[in-house]
Amino acid sequence: MTIEFRPLATTEIGEAVRFWEACGLSRPWNDPEADARRALEGPSSTIIASFAAGHLIGTAMCGWDGHRGWIYYLGVDNDFRRWGVGRKLIWHCEDWLGQFGAPKVQLMVRSENEAAARFYEKIGYEEDSFRFFYRRTATKRHREQQSEAP
Repeated sequence: MTIEFRPLATTEIGEAVRFWEACGLSRPWNDPEADARRALEGPSSTIIASFAAGHLIGTAMCGWDGHRGWIYYLGVDNDFRRWGVGRKLIWHCEDWLGQFGAPKVQLMVRSENEAAARFYEKIGYEEDSFRFFYRRTATKRHREQQSEAP
């Protein structure tokens, strides 16, 4: 069976979102459709997709932040795991990020996802030793209310 790798088309965003939800990649506090649109509309990000017989079987979103390359939303259909699809999606992302001269490619794995961690280690990714902090962006009004609080 031939597997095709190519950038996702904007008309395929709905299919990708359904795929991410089926793979457990989306979270209630994220809007995967908005994530996909931003990735495809931005000059320094894209989504690489893999298809078998016209069906979406894998995705990986990648982007360049001006300092490092990042990979998100890597997922492979259960029926195509261990076919090398995930590894090839990563390679396509690394090649795509190479146009920006990315000296390092990074990704995040949820702490409970041991299978993903093993996959990345197997293909040569190393676990780093830093702490990850985040803050959801807030509206100006919300920030003003926070600054008024004791």
